[in-house]
Amino acid sequence: MKFINNEGITNPRINLAIEEYALKTMDLEEDNIYLLFYVNEPSIIIGKNQNTIEEINTDYVEKNNIHIVRRLSGGGAVYHDQGNLNFSFLTKDDGDSFHNFKKFAQPVIEALHELGVPAEMSGRNDIQIEGKKISGNAQFATKGRMFSHGTLMLDSEIENVVSALKVRDEKIKSKGIKSIRSRVGNINDYLENKLTVEEFKEVILQHIFSGLDNIPSYKLTDEDWKEIHAISEERYGNWDWNYGRSPSFDVEKSHKFPSGLIDVRFNVKKGTIQECRIFGDFFGTEDINDIENALAGSKYSRESLEEALADYDLTKYFGQVDRSEFISMLL
Repeated sequence: MKFINNEGITNPRINLAIEEYALKTMDLEEDNIYLLFYVNEPSIIIGKNQNTIEEINTDYVEKNNIHIVRRLSGGGAVYHDQGNLNFSFLTKDDGDSFHNFKKFAQPVIEALHELGVPAEMSGRNDIQIEGKKISGNAQFATKGRMFSHGTLMLDSEIENVVSALKVRDEKIKSKGIKSIRSRVGNINDYLENKLTVEEFKEVILQHIFSGLDNIPSYKLTDEDWKEIHAISEERYGNWDWNYGRSPSFDVEKSHKFPSGLIDVRFNVKKGTIQECRIFGDFFGTEDINDIENALAGSKYSRESLEEALADYDLTKYFGQVDRSEFISMLL
């Protein structure tokens, strides 16, 4: 394993570009793994398949100069600030690791245990301490490569977490909680001796690299940085990527499946689906545009919908979802 040093950059657009660039270019053969840490300025990082406008409190975000950036991975929107440490494991996709969040979160959990913090995996992709969520994790896979990344709330501004994000009642109810404020917490709240983010990062690095004096590292070159800045501008600085165009729809169907929330919107004219968009916090390995395009042009009936989706393995797009239940949701 090698550690990638992002040189203290806190711009979320550049940090996400480093992650994307590393995934595409690093040598991930022969079980090579890269570890990236980064800390972002106040930001909301939107899941790939989410409807940005419906995930954020726009007035609060604009008033507080909070960045809005969409990431490559699925899952839900998360708030980042200088009290939050983000980690990313980049590796070969061996066919068994995608959706296995525990595999990548376990070294972090063990490092927290060494600090005396009783962290544990919760639900499909969270780390919690005594019922409080301190980490959310997400994954992305492409061309035999993948990353699994997550947040670690060490000393984040909880009020910003609560105020900047909108959370659907469906998600709150599904977790059996009354509010997001009662759901999230900071790691420092469980430490006798509070840590800075840099000290916390060093603790995790020392654990993962077994206390090595010289941690194996990859130093980004001038050419690397040139490519990273190009990705940052072209994707993460692009309004269409971060917000996306969302035309008005006359039909909206949503359901909380075991794999996450799926929200489907479409226009129906003379019994035929015209446009279709799918939003949600699910995790899949295939491009959701395939399903949107398959549904567009289909008659709005069970028989036609089943025919339109017959050739698609929905689990590759949404994770754990029953085909019949998905089609029933649409009607």
